[in-house]
Amino acid sequence: MSKNEISYETFSAMLSQNNIIVDASEVHGILCGMLAGGMSANDQSWLEALSDVINQGDGFTGTAKTDITDLFNEICQQYLDADFALQLCLPDDAAPINERGAALLVWVQGFLLGFGLHQADLTACSADVKEALEDFSEIARMDEEMNDDEESEQALFEVMEYVRITAMLCFNELGKPLIDDNTSSTSVH
Repeated sequence: MSKNEISYETFSAMLSQNNIIVDASEVHGILCGMLAGGMSANDQSWLEALSDVINQGDGFTGTAKTDITDLFNEICQQYLDADFALQLCLPDDAAPINERGAALLVWVQGFLLGFGLHQADLTACSADVKEALEDFSEIARMDEEMNDDEESEQALFEVMEYVRITAMLCFNELGKPLIDDNTSSTSVH
């Protein structure tokens, strides 16, 4: 995986090669949700929590651990970028619309899971974040069947952009531990 670019296809292949039976978009969503929920980047328990959720508690080894850690660090940098740089790990635009739509739903489900792992007290959240999480819950339950036409493409793009910006909103409100970690050290990892 190259720096500053998340490749859904490459990450999916790595997961498959390591017998980790989960969609790359879900892993990305979980990590984004953990960080948006207020997890510190210096809290190394994230790797164990992720293995519990997606790998039946088996630790990650070799390439999987390296690539997942690289993905985590990349997400941290994207969240910290002032230009709303977060990129969702989804299939390429050339993939069938239903495949991209299904991956978005799985990403949102992963985000909600990761967020819940690190932000159990929703009373501390603003009305905007609560509404965003309700919207994510609705998106996660959407029917993924779409027509392969321009109108559906536009609708999917708008939902994807809403999800991306909303994840950043959640992070901007609750991601203080990551921001604090970044100002106190030169390395996110």
